[in-house]
Amino acid sequence: MTTVQYRVAFGKKDEVVEGPDDAALVISAAAADAHGDPTSLYMQGKLKVTGSTGDWFRLLRSGDVSAVLKRLASRP
Repeated sequence: MTTVQYRVAFGKKDEVVEGPDDAALVISAAAADAHGDPTSLYMQGKLKVTGSTGDWFRLLRSGDVSAVLKRLASRP
């Protein structure tokens, strides 16, 4: 299982981070974009991914990316 860190930015120094600092994949998006389709956001350059492309595509197929990004972007 690949370790993943999610980062959702609300402003310059205001972001929500979930996952370990030494994660194999780091997925970053702006809060305003996080409710969109991760595949479209990635293709538009609005969602950034660092790490293995193969791991990224496997995770994307699982459907977990969308759920986590939406949850983090919906902070109270």
